[in-house]
Amino acid sequence: MKILLTDIHHGNGGGHVTYIVNLLNGLKNRHSVVLAAPECSRLYRYASKIQGVRLFPAVYTNRVPSLLKEVSRLKQYLANERFDIVHVNASADHRHIMLACLGLARRPKIIWTKHNLNSVNSAGHQLRARCGTDAVVAVSGYVGHMLAKSAYRNKPVHVIRHGIDTAHFHPPAPELKQSLRRKLLGNVTDDTVVLGSAGGTDFEKGWLDLAAAVSSLPPAVQARIVLVVAGSMPSPRLRAKLDAYALKARVVFPGLVDDVCAVLGACDVGFVLSHRESLSYACRESLAMGLPTLISDAGGLPENITDGREGWIVPVHDTCAISGVLRHILASPQSLPAMSAAARLHSVQNFSLDGFMFATQAVYQSVIPAPSPQAIPI
Repeated sequence: MKILLTDIHHGNGGGHVTYIVNLLNGLKNRHSVVLAAPECSRLYRYASKIQGVRLFPAVYTNRVPSLLKEVSRLKQYLANERFDIVHVNASADHRHIMLACLGLARRPKIIWTKHNLNSVNSAGHQLRARCGTDAVVAVSGYVGHMLAKSAYRNKPVHVIRHGIDTAHFHPPAPELKQSLRRKLLGNVTDDTVVLGSAGGTDFEKGWLDLAAAVSSLPPAVQARIVLVVAGSMPSPRLRAKLDAYALKARVVFPGLVDDVCAVLGACDVGFVLSHRESLSYACRESLAMGLPTLISDAGGLPENITDGREGWIVPVHDTCAISGVLRHILASPQSLPAMSAAARLHSVQNFSLDGFMFATQAVYQSVIPAPSPQAIPI
């Protein structure tokens, strides 16, 4: 098949980057694959290093004069390339592709992945569902239920949860863990518990809820805790909120990192306490690294673990519940190795990248018409 993947993000791109890079790597050896994304994006930079993937610089703006030029350029590209599949990943690129396909002699099939929990009840969604969608991928059962109550209910909706490379994301050997810990944190005492996340520093990611929970603990207990939050550096407003807690615990911001293994590998426990979440790569990567992971019950997050086995599930914003888990961890550190092993086993058994690729390619195949039978000469 000839496949075009699209994305709108100009900067970091978050989980979209992981999702699309996984697709590019999984498709490149079997299919002809092109990425159409902003040239300034992290995704474009990553994709430029993947041998066998072609790139088409594209932006997807809302301003009408720019939009018309962008759609016209895409239309010409689609006409020339004659793609079988266009896999879109947001509303703006979905809109552009729908418009660019109007009037084409040979229209590609359009697959849309719903990555977030934003409403799907707008007029734009209704139009795209009717005129610009052949199938939909939901990244969690929670998202699938949202789509089943929307205009997309008349289209095939496939729940395909994220796959991750569990060979890459794996628990470090004890010596490597100590080395990563020293590099990231310097010298820490043996009874220190390091909680880490690669989920980002936006307010909605809930890391300040964890800080609030830590602040409710006695100062001597706080001093045994280190919080590590990877992602863009937090804004001055969020830093001010953090400072207001006057924590005795350390909080470390490693910044944006290309490989989160160096961060998660230094930690004892993972956390993803999002206020809204469709599924979360950060949670799955944490579990694959063998970290028992503390998560909120937002959206599709609880689909990642069984409470009490691979980690803990707490209500969104519930700092009392979070502090209760922290007290348990600090009082019973001997329980962590068994949970770590369970987290790793669960990841290997359920987060397969091969399974993700197989299911996604099956969706592509499902919308491609079967070839007409050839007449047999007599």
